[in-house]
Amino acid sequence: MLANRLRTLLTMLGIIIGITSVVLLLAVGDSMKRFIAKELEQLGTNMLFVSPGGDRAQQQRLRAGAAPALTMNDAAALNALPSLAGAAPVLQGGFNLAVGNESASKTVHGVTPAMFKIRGWKIDKGSAFSDADVRAAARMVVIGRKVADQFFYKIDPLGKYIRIENVSFQVVGVLYGEGKQVDGGDLADYVLVPITASAANLVRMPFPGNVHYVVSQGKSGGNLTDAIQDISETLRDRHHIKYEQPDDFRIDNLASFAETAQKISAGLAALLGLIGAISLIVGGIGIMNIMLVSVTERTREIGIRMAIGAKPRDVLLQFLTEAVVICLVGGVFGIVLATGAAAAITSTGKFDVFITLQAVVVACGFSSLVGVFFGFYPARRASKLLPVDCLRYE
Repeated sequence: MLANRLRTLLTMLGIIIGITSVVLLLAVGDSMKRFIAKELEQLGTNMLFVSPGGDRAQQQRLRAGAAPALTMNDAAALNALPSLAGAAPVLQGGFNLAVGNESASKTVHGVTPAMFKIRGWKIDKGSAFSDADVRAAARMVVIGRKVADQFFYKIDPLGKYIRIENVSFQVVGVLYGEGKQVDGGDLADYVLVPITASAANLVRMPFPGNVHYVVSQGKSGGNLTDAIQDISETLRDRHHIKYEQPDDFRIDNLASFAETAQKISAGLAALLGLIGAISLIVGGIGIMNIMLVSVTERTREIGIRMAIGAKPRDVLLQFLTEAVVICLVGGVFGIVLATGAAAAITSTGKFDVFITLQAVVVACGFSSLVGVFFGFYPARRASKLLPVDCLRYE
């Protein structure tokens, strides 16, 4: 191997590329699964979103000539269910925000204090509004970090005022953290006001007390199926829906989305690993071809070894060892390259890729198997040569 460095390096090249692919793609797949799991954990996998409107294919039920609706009282009834940890109504809409000469269009959410607990929102500065503030329809606002930086750069926003559609709201708190939420918005870009203040000053609903949707949370360790059934029975009873009539509401289960996302990510990770394995097999075929050439070139060497006492299994072991060593050394180089590539991807700040011990063990084990599998035929062919024929070979 040392005497034929170039040929050894070319033989290793396929394995190096294959191992790099396997390790890197396994790491990407694992990182993707962890990223999805983290995002879903932030959203909350035991969330249930109740919105007005049922199955359009069954002709939605209209009451008094009005479209189906959810109300604040519906949310209060759901909040009392023992299978739920809480339920909170939401009013939302896009409005113009202004501070001095700075203005921007933002989505404003009218919520209750229960929403902070259900969604796991934490306050970085100040405080959230209270139930008393909701009852008083107080013009208070809690903003995300990006909103605070945009309107109050290097200034403490607490106590300052933001005009929402020319209505002044006092900043009482700044949300902690950032990240995508289930509605597609960024937590750091949120603008939250008491739902009653939103109804009185911003959002105009067809009927007083109507809300856009209700966010509910199943109890920890509870059965979401039971919670969904409780919500359905409660709303059907409150909306006076007869047995044969379809629901005039829809319940979206975030846990089902999470399960689907996990299956998709697991499938993609397996696919990426398979692609890497195919490249490793291609490298193994290259090893077998080079080893066959090596056996032909070293026929006289094999004959001399056998003439001085080497047995067929010794020749077999020699060539098999060479194949495994080439694969293992190529595997080490491949792991180093994969680690460097993962660090380069992570340094971009867009996606974190970490090489796991599992990926390294799988790659090394697979490379050893490739060496044994593709090196066995050339090694066995070498061991079957007759010493007399080898010594006469030109």
